[in-house]
Amino acid sequence: MSLRIFWNSLIRNTELQRDEQRLWNSTNPDFTPCFEKTALVWTPCLFLWLFGPLECYFQRKSSQKPLPWTVTNIVRMTLAAILCLLSLCSLLDMLLKTKYDVHFVPTVIAESLKSLTFLFALILMLINKKRGRHTSGILFIFWFTLTICGIFPYRTDILLLQNEGELPSNFAFGIHMVYYPLLVAELFLSCIADVRYRHRPRKGEGRDECPEMRASFASKLLFWWFNDMSILGWKRPLTSEDLWELNPDDRTDYISSQFEKYYRHSKWIQPVSKSYEDGETLNIQEEKRKDGTEYIVRNGGQAQQKKKINILHALFKTFAVAFFSGSILKLVYDLLQFVNPLILKLLIDYVKSSDPLWIGILYAILTMLTGTLQSLILGCYFQRMFIIGMRVRTALVTAIYKKSLVMSSTARKESTVGEIVNLMSVDSQRFMDLMTYLNLIWSAPLQIIVALWMLFNILGLSVLAGILVSVLLIPINIVLASHVKKKQVKQMKYKDERVKLVNEVLSGIKVLKLYAWEEAFKEKINQIRNKEVKNLKEIAYLNSFTMMIWNCSPFIVALATFATYVMVDENNHLDASTAFVSLSLFNILRFPLTMLPHLITTMILTSVSVKRINKYMNSEELERYVTYENSEGLAVSVRNGEFTWDPSKEDDKEKKLKSTLTNINVIVRRNNLIAIVGQVGSGKSSLFSAILGEMTKISGTVSVAGKVAYASQQPWIQNTSLKNNILFSKPFSKHFYEDVIEACGLKPDLEILPGGDQTEIGEKGINLSGGQKQRVSLARAVYSSADIYLLDDPLSAVDSHVGKHIFDKVIGPNGLLRSKTRILVTHSLTYLPQTDVIYVMKDGTIGEVGSYQELVDSKGAFADYLAQYGSELDGTEDISDIPPELVRSLSIRSNESSHDSELEDGRRMSALSINRLPEKKRTESLSLSAEKTTSLTKEGVKLINIEAAETGQVKLTVYSNYFKAVGYTSVIIIMIAHIIWQAFSVEANIWLSQWGTDEPLNGSEGKAQRDYRLGVYGGLGAGQAIGIFVGSFAVAYGTLTASNVLHHGVLTNVLKSPMSFFDTTPLGRIVNRFAKDVDTVDVTIPMTLRSWLSCLLQVISTIIVITVQTPIFLVVVFPISIIYYFIQRFYLSTSRQLKRLESITRSPIYSHFSETLSGASTIRAYKMEERFCSQSNNFIDNNQICYFPSIVSNRWLAIRLDFCGNIIIFFAALFAVLQKDSLDPGKVGLSVTYALLVTATLNWLVRMSSELETNIVAVERILEYTNTPTEAPWEIEGKNPYKGWPDNGTVKMNNYSTRYREGLDLVLKQICCDIKSGEKIGIVGRTGAGKSSLTLSLFRIIEASEGNIQIDGLNIAEMGLHDLRSKITIIPQDPVLFSGTLRMNLDPFNWYSDTQLWEALDHAHLKNFVSTLEEGLEHEVVEGGENLSVGQRQLVCLARALLRKTKILVLDEATAAVDLETDSLIQGTIRKEFADASVLTIAHRLNTVMDYDRIMVLDQGKVAEFDSPGTLLQDKNSIFYGMAKDANLV
Repeated sequence: MSLRIFWNSLIRNTELQRDEQRLWNSTNPDFTPCFEKTALVWTPCLFLWLFGPLECYFQRKSSQKPLPWTVTNIVRMTLAAILCLLSLCSLLDMLLKTKYDVHFVPTVIAESLKSLTFLFALILMLINKKRGRHTSGILFIFWFTLTICGIFPYRTDILLLQNEGELPSNFAFGIHMVYYPLLVAELFLSCIADVRYRHRPRKGEGRDECPEMRASFASKLLFWWFNDMSILGWKRPLTSEDLWELNPDDRTDYISSQFEKYYRHSKWIQPVSKSYEDGETLNIQEEKRKDGTEYIVRNGGQAQQKKKINILHALFKTFAVAFFSGSILKLVYDLLQFVNPLILKLLIDYVKSSDPLWIGILYAILTMLTGTLQSLILGCYFQRMFIIGMRVRTALVTAIYKKSLVMSSTARKESTVGEIVNLMSVDSQRFMDLMTYLNLIWSAPLQIIVALWMLFNILGLSVLAGILVSVLLIPINIVLASHVKKKQVKQMKYKDERVKLVNEVLSGIKVLKLYAWEEAFKEKINQIRNKEVKNLKEIAYLNSFTMMIWNCSPFIVALATFATYVMVDENNHLDASTAFVSLSLFNILRFPLTMLPHLITTMILTSVSVKRINKYMNSEELERYVTYENSEGLAVSVRNGEFTWDPSKEDDKEKKLKSTLTNINVIVRRNNLIAIVGQVGSGKSSLFSAILGEMTKISGTVSVAGKVAYASQQPWIQNTSLKNNILFSKPFSKHFYEDVIEACGLKPDLEILPGGDQTEIGEKGINLSGGQKQRVSLARAVYSSADIYLLDDPLSAVDSHVGKHIFDKVIGPNGLLRSKTRILVTHSLTYLPQTDVIYVMKDGTIGEVGSYQELVDSKGAFADYLAQYGSELDGTEDISDIPPELVRSLSIRSNESSHDSELEDGRRMSALSINRLPEKKRTESLSLSAEKTTSLTKEGVKLINIEAAETGQVKLTVYSNYFKAVGYTSVIIIMIAHIIWQAFSVEANIWLSQWGTDEPLNGSEGKAQRDYRLGVYGGLGAGQAIGIFVGSFAVAYGTLTASNVLHHGVLTNVLKSPMSFFDTTPLGRIVNRFAKDVDTVDVTIPMTLRSWLSCLLQVISTIIVITVQTPIFLVVVFPISIIYYFIQRFYLSTSRQLKRLESITRSPIYSHFSETLSGASTIRAYKMEERFCSQSNNFIDNNQICYFPSIVSNRWLAIRLDFCGNIIIFFAALFAVLQKDSLDPGKVGLSVTYALLVTATLNWLVRMSSELETNIVAVERILEYTNTPTEAPWEIEGKNPYKGWPDNGTVKMNNYSTRYREGLDLVLKQICCDIKSGEKIGIVGRTGAGKSSLTLSLFRIIEASEGNIQIDGLNIAEMGLHDLRSKITIIPQDPVLFSGTLRMNLDPFNWYSDTQLWEALDHAHLKNFVSTLEEGLEHEVVEGGENLSVGQRQLVCLARALLRKTKILVLDEATAAVDLETDSLIQGTIRKEFADASVLTIAHRLNTVMDYDRIMVLDQGKVAEFDSPGTLLQDKNSIFYGMAKDANLV
């Protein structure tokens, strides 16, 4: 026997060889005294001395506080000291009494070594206490191995006492009897960790510390510390409050700082240093040589070469040590795998032998022990790898986030929100997935080599046939892998496009609904989706073929090897031992061979992600050309500046740069008020961007002295409370805060908003009107107490009286900012005389500069502009409010003008003003969302709904809906194909066991028997191949069909959702459904479903095979099944809820990221990068808090399931030993071979069950948004309006009332009005009167609660929404454009010809601009229309309206963002082109409606007055007259 030969080789002494008989040839075996005194003592002691230096290294590295003295550590150290003394006593006894004993020398060495080792252990314990190490793995292993080894000498002494009645030395016996129990006690105490000081919690962190931080090594090894969480998760659904805080080493701040040590580019993404702000000039330039090499140039001197960033290098340096320590565990595990085939061989040989029973039982115990050791090592390995994966993802997400804060505008255009969100969600996740399998790069070849070497020892050269087959399969795999890689690149491209478009559509959903464009954009998204699914199917079918090859490869290798073995030599007989030991080695081969393609696929995916992330991280960054210096008493200085938004790329370097701003010279002295004026698109906002360092500088210098505050033209509002938006992380000063609120005109708004300044502002400020957003943005700037204020048209969206209030109280000479430097972009001429210097912009350059009087006297372009449009002083101010110098200059210029008569009416109109609210209630009209918020007062302050986590088991309806989407035919084919595969696999192994018991035959009979066995075996393999391929193909086809159905369902439903849904649901949350959840349904669920089905059938077949061979096994199956059931129930309930919580906490990361991208320029202007990075880190940490327990729950499960599996192996082997007389070797081999597989399969089955259940949550989340309430149908069969409707444009409201949601107050009450064909109606009223609600009712954005609206005699409630909305035109307040061509933005359905498009552009005054563009109508508009000015975007919206040219036009403050000249052009165009149409205008500038036919005055949701302007002004008791009187106009 092999084991006995090995043993005998260790025995050399004749007497020892005689003693050896006590072990092998006895029914009551015992180790020899020599062995007990040497190997059983030396092994644990040498372990401690060998690994002691490593323990010292850990002690030195520890930075924890010293541990307090406790009963546990005092007793533990006392016991170590006593054990040391006992060993010394035993040594003295031996030296004094038994010098001539044959075991004298081994005993002396053993006791001396033990004494020294116990002393060493005691010293290590004391140092551990001092260094704050509450547990030690090395000491635990030492005590454990010493205790296990001590069992045998202890048993020997007891047997000696029983058998011989007297002892050689009573003293030695007594010492040993005391020694061993103390050793056991020491082991027990080493399982208990010392009390340690709690790690300092983070500020505001109220969570409990993770129990792992105070767990002992044994507890960590068995994941015992996680029990409480599992029990709690089983008792009730877990909530976020139940989770622990992150371990310090897993926190984002720590990981990010570690990663950035090695990330070369990190120094360019850090916030501006203190010294940099305080005045040091930082002169950094990047130059390119002719060869394309980049260099960093500091202060004119060339420094180091600028390398292209490669994240792999940084990741390697950051995580290599932790990774390689995990690799050592993997190596030990891999080598342990090969012990089981050796034990299997011994077991089969044992069944054929007459050896004592205890030897067979020993083999059975060895199988369980090796399995248990493997489980513990694998558990530690996977835990380490998953933690590394989590940290890698954290490092990448933070780096991606930080990069987004420094990207140049050019790079920002190349990387859209959707793409960068994918980098965060999908690409970083791939690194995480790869970490678990990365060690297979070396592990798989190692396992293959060792397995083949062992097979060579069994089968000889025949194994070369198997190697040849393996080698031949490699090129096939390489070809398939290269195809998959190409398709994966395409896949990511399609996914990016789709997510980007979905993000845009959701951002502009209100405009889509008003224009009835949902179908067009749905079709665009579906076109991309169809390409994506087609590509996914091709990938899936290639993967099916790959799976067939690699799942069959171990069988093909086995078949080729066995065939060669039995055919090369007639004497080669395939017996049970040869067959099943080989088969168990082939099964070990199965894992590396099966996982290699998975590894290759994951590496391909990751390599694609590496390229994408590297491309993103290497994208152009903002050039830091702004210097912060105090010189010449200037606040801002731009000298000879030339700037562009579109720098030349590497491939067109020779192309001349197209400048956006040229010849810019701006000198701003401290405490001055500077105005910048100019037409739409003249470069006013670009000038601010240049000063802030947002543009690419071609030449010139920019210097700024002091802190900057910036209020952008399109206000950036965060999804937080109004107060937090204003404070913007500055300390709260009550007095100053109230002054700011009052000065910015926000006080009346706080009275209206349900929670005052604690009201939560929705995403992108959806529950504030445009003017409120502007004022919140301005208040933020004022509160920041900066030195320089850049105010980009902050008065455009507010009513004139509010504008005047803000100018007087904030910006003007007597405002809060009077002692600060203010640069104001404005279209309002009213305030210009009060400014110190005016810069007039024209075509990207400064046309004129000077004080107001200087410009008027110069009689240049500015003076002409004043003469032409000065009469439209925002059409709002009382003559008494206008500075006398402005009135004087206007009259002078107008006399010189040739347009006197044309301006006469304009001057008269300008004297009237809209809606001056009394005293503190002055504020402009609220939009739809604000009115809604007013109605929400009773419901509280929160607007955004918290994302709810489903609890408990995933409902069966979710599964049934998913499988219904898969298709019942596909489900049946999948089941049958997998059952066929498993059945053929089992039959092949049974066939092999029968083959192994065949009696050898000679001659032709032997050949016939061999060929018959071989042929059937090969045929069974072919059956497996067919089953795998059909099953994989059916899974791929069915799941992708389901994916398409689900995507179509959620897309359709979301587009049909009412606006209230988008008002209360953050954009990131919805995008998450289309990004991460759809990706899970596309890719993860098919793989999980396939694995789950394979594992389930494999477990069933294993139990059947073992039970058939040894029916008594059923006795064990029942209790193990109960244990198994409880373990997996504990796990599933906990794991499922953790996955849900993890999904929910993931959304805020993307929402915050999206918010950051839209406000990046504001964040940079305020130097808030660090704060936002910190906030992002907090969101990531919250996500990791849910993810970390999820990882641990997997390991907790694995250890316990492996225990069940090891019990199965033990009993399968034990019953085979006990029934060896009735079993042939083939049956034993078959039974144990299957049992050896069951551990991994059981584990994988529960894992896949959990994965399936946790990933099906993605389906649940998609279905959730598929079943949300929707608007009315887009089209109603048989209710379509007649062709040409509306042909008159009459609007009649009959007792019309509406509310935003059931249970809320009415916002419009009993409205009755009749608007005749072609009438021009102005709608006015105080804040919250219902103006926006009235216009939106026309589009049925909100539905009637009572009464109806008729247009040309048809009740609009009875027709489809698209039939209605496509026949009415609106020019909204916020111009929304989508990425795509200009043509698509004008005409997404391609309904109009080029001629019609150009004509609309001409009437919208855009023809000249579009003609200058190279691509014309095909000009690419970037996401959100960012490459057009706000005014140009508004003109595009006008062109849309002109194209539709319906009989009803609604204007909602459509000209707020344009200059007076453009405003005049737009109003003129509307009067001309819509002369015969009914026009409804929500009036913010009274001059736009004073020549209208009638004015509708709304008050508290009712029509208070409705008559011509003249008639209303004649009635001195009318509200309208009161407004005019309040404005001192009558």
